[in-house]
This record gives sequence, C-alpha cells and structure tokens, in this order.
Amino acid sequence: MSVTLDTARTATRLDLYKGLLRTARPKQWAKNVLVLAAPVAGGRIFEAAVLGRTALVFVLFCCAASGIYLLNDALDAEADRAHPVKRNRPVASGIVPVPVAFAVGIGLSVSSIVGGALLLNAQTGLLLAVYAVVQILYCLHLKHVAVLDIAVVASGFLMRGLAGGTATEIAPSQWFLVTVGFGSLFVVGAKRASELAKLGDDAKETRKLLGEYSESYLRFVWQGAAALMMLSYCLWALEPDGSAVAQLRMLSIVPMTLAVLRYALIVDKGEGGAPEDVLLGDRVILILAAIWTTIYGASVFL
Repeated sequence: MSVTLDTARTATRLDLYKGLLRTARPKQWAKNVLVLAAPVAGGRIFEAAVLGRTALVFVLFCCAASGIYLLNDALDAEADRAHPVKRNRPVASGIVPVPVAFAVGIGLSVSSIVGGALLLNAQTGLLLAVYAVVQILYCLHLKHVAVLDIAVVASGFLMRGLAGGTATEIAPSQWFLVTVGFGSLFVVGAKRASELAKLGDDAKETRKLLGEYSESYLRFVWQGAAALMMLSYCLWALEPDGSAVAQLRMLSIVPMTLAVLRYALIVDKGEGGAPEDVLLGDRVILILAAIWTTIYGASVFL
C-alpha cells in the first residue's frame, strides 16, 4: 500500500513539474535571441566577457518571460476553463494549482530582476523590472485595450534588444533602436492580422479584443511598420563612413528586403502566426536569413 502511495505521489509531482515546464513555454525562449542584437551589431560578440554577459541576460530573460506566462495563466485560469482549447492548459486543467503558478511566476520574475542587478548591472535590473511591470499590467488589463495591446507586445521585443546592450554596456545606435522598434511592431501587427483573417466572424468569441480591429486597420499597422523598419535599416546601411565594408552593408539591404517581402506574403495569406514559427518554418526566409547573416557578419567583423 505504501509503495502504491509513493508511486502515486511521484507521478503527481512529475505531472506538476511537466505542467510547470509547459506553462513556462520554453518554445517562446527563441524570442530572447534578440539580446544578441546589440553585441553582434557592435562587433564584440566574440569577446569572452561580452559573450558571457549576453548568455546570462538571455537566461534571465527566459526566467522573466516564463514568470509572466505562469502569472498570466494563473490570472486567466477561470476564463481558460470555459475555452475549448485553453482549458487544456496545465493551470486551467488543475495539473498546476493556481497558488503554485503564482508562487513560481513571482519567484522567476523577482529572481530575474535581482539577478540582472547583482550579476550584471543596475540598468539591466531596472530594464527587467520595467519589463515585468509592463507585462503584468498587460495580463491584468492592457491586453483588453485595443492598440495598447499591440504596443505592449512589441515593447517586449524592443526591451530584449535593449537588454543585450545594457548587459554588455554596448550603447545601441539610433538606427538600431528605430529598426528593432518598428520591426517588433511589424511582427506583432502581422500576427494579429493573421489571427483575424483565420478566425473571421469567430474572432470576437475566441479573442474578444480582435473584434475591435478590422483587417484594413491591422494591414495599415503592419505595412506601415514594415516600411518604416526598412527605411531606417536602409538609412543605416547607406550611411557613408569611408570604410571598405560600407558596400557590404549596402548589399545587406537586398536579402533583408526580400525576407520582409516574403514574410509579408505569408501574412497576406493569413498564415502569419507566431513569429518564431514563420521564421523557422519557411525555407526561403531561412535561406535569405543565412545570406543576410553572412553579408552583415562580414560588414561587422572584417
């Protein structure tokens, strides 16, 4: 009897751990590679100290983001139980108790902030704190406010890019900030547009806020953001500096433009889901990304 009870407890604990891992959404950690942007753009990513700090801020952002996912699912547990798909989430289904999700979520969020301040610097800790506060406000209310929901999600991408700079003490250029900012808005607006196209008349029932958007408005958002992103990137790439690698920077405009156009084609078909799925699931984009990486890398490191 005792063996049976011990086995049951072990199975329950294992289910809890698996549920916590699922709720932490490790698949979403791919977004945190944006912390590499500033060190790579500065041409210092291969310095041992810079690489170590970049790896650390990547881990801290994974903790921060997972903490927010846990808090979000804990806050939405009751509503998720009435949803045909979300009711299968670990917290909504009861695999992960709501108090446990709250505790682990708060623990991860606080740990990332403290870790950023103590292991890196005060600026990184502050940035992680701002990220946590903004994302918690999003979970509580802002995700129900049209336009602000898009802005908050886009700001998460931008803060990842900024974190790589603060952690390594590499100041990003103005063009870097503008390009990443509008690039983030492009990706988020495109995702919302694809969701609306897929759901159609069911959009309001599945995601209430989508009912406040129209396809034409979301098209305006992602197309405008894409145009501004490419404009800022071209202004950076075409900026004369008298160096031998200036032509390589100019050449990098070609694969970048083609990749954006390819992404836009996917979105226009209503297939622009999670950005990591689009980027990793399309062979043409992957090839263009490899070409851009080669050209851009040569312009930075040669």
